[in-house]
Amino acid sequence: MAIGFLAGFWTAGRRAPRNGIKPETVLDLGFWLMIGAIVGARTLHVVSYWKEEFAGKPFTEIFMIQNGGLVFYGGLIGASAATVLYASWKKVPLWKFADALIPSLPLGHFFGRLGCLMSGCCFGKSCDLPWAVQFPTGHETEGQKVHPVQVYEAMLNLLLYVVLELLYKRKKFDGQVFAVYLIGYSLLRGIVEIFRADYRPGEYFGVLTPGQVISIFLFGIGLALLVVLPRIQRSTVPSKTGP
Repeated sequence: MAIGFLAGFWTAGRRAPRNGIKPETVLDLGFWLMIGAIVGARTLHVVSYWKEEFAGKPFTEIFMIQNGGLVFYGGLIGASAATVLYASWKKVPLWKFADALIPSLPLGHFFGRLGCLMSGCCFGKSCDLPWAVQFPTGHETEGQKVHPVQVYEAMLNLLLYVVLELLYKRKKFDGQVFAVYLIGYSLLRGIVEIFRADYRPGEYFGVLTPGQVISIFLFGIGLALLVVLPRIQRSTVPSKTGP
């Protein structure tokens, strides 16, 4: 996670000046972004796994993040909220800021998912494929060979990072890169969830996992932003008048 944060802030700081944003502004956001991400990630984990991990236990167990238990989508929501508040406080154009920051998110996520592989969380379903992985004795998979879903998602995030970097240099309106991220990540996450086995899909949302439900929601937001933002920005550009 630490490597992911460092890689993300370093690349965002180098990218931001292309949109007229000082690198120091990105670095100053760092502390608040990490707080928002951790609080959001922990909150969604607690809500999602309340029955399994927290019901009937001391309230202080909620704060024991050193034992694991952070959900990416919660972190995304928390980090987004922190960014909106910070941009409003510092009077930074929100959508320019979002576009400058967002390509670094899948890069940081790439390192984060490799960390998941090493810690054994977010594991996949059993399989006999040549690239299947087997976790040590005592793991929940009970010695079975399973899909390395953490690697699947890590590599797809790396591909998404490259796509967003290329798009950033050619974007047509502010907010476009952020919207494409929401669409791209929701699609890849929805696919990867098919191979995960760390929770039962039907327990909360019928045939869908919690991650797939949120993915559908964010996919819709991304599409809406692609349609609405350019129209809003065109309508706010002063029209040229003759002499």
